[in-house]
Amino acid sequence: MASFFQRLFGSSSASAAAPAATLAALEVDMHSHVLPGLDDGAETVEQSVELLRALRELGYRKLIMTPHIMGDFYKNTPTGVRAALQQLQNAATAAGITDVALECAAEYYLDEWLQQKIDSGEPLLSFGGDKKYLLFETSYINEPFNFSETVFNLKSAGYQPVLAHPERYTYFYGRFDELAKVRENGVLLQLNLNSLAGYYSAGAKRVAEKLIDAGLVDLVGTDAHNVKHTDTLLRKVLPTPYLQKVLALPLLNNSL
Repeated sequence: MASFFQRLFGSSSASAAAPAATLAALEVDMHSHVLPGLDDGAETVEQSVELLRALRELGYRKLIMTPHIMGDFYKNTPTGVRAALQQLQNAATAAGITDVALECAAEYYLDEWLQQKIDSGEPLLSFGGDKKYLLFETSYINEPFNFSETVFNLKSAGYQPVLAHPERYTYFYGRFDELAKVRENGVLLQLNLNSLAGYYSAGAKRVAEKLIDAGLVDLVGTDAHNVKHTDTLLRKVLPTPYLQKVLALPLLNNSL
């Protein structure tokens, strides 16, 4: 089977054309949708293995995969997520991919169902062992009225909140000081690497660069759903100067 680099650049010139840079310094990707059949990411085990190969060639040696959990749409449970993890672990072993550790957590949507889970004491899928990092997202357009309350409740329940891709929330555009205050109030910020290439929007790219310049990034993730995302990482993110800037920050990835 052709490698990730060969598929992109052609087998005859892959070694000459492929960029020297990788994401190996990060070691760990803590945000992706690689687990099969759970959300809008990989639909099949075969697609999951293809993504796993691509992420491995980009330099990752551990994936903490985070399917969506959203009360009215992606009704995933810890049991179902762990079953998908076991399925992928078995497939990876069968495919001879034994040098990438596979773990799972989740990306929770800040909605009323998340608050119900917190109130009931239901165990949530976190990562980082005793650190109990809890990845969450919000609407891209509408600022949730209960943002501060949910953050407080998560912390009270023993979790460390991690806001996924803050550069993509348009309600923070033009309000960078308020976004910085979110971090000051104890929420870690996780940047999507593809934002550095303008993949999502020019606005997301500007905010991502501003967060890096201000040293406000704690974690970076691929948020990989498909090979288009990993292809963009290779073709457009690896060459950008802002990748080296973010890698120079005291990121938490390789401590996970």
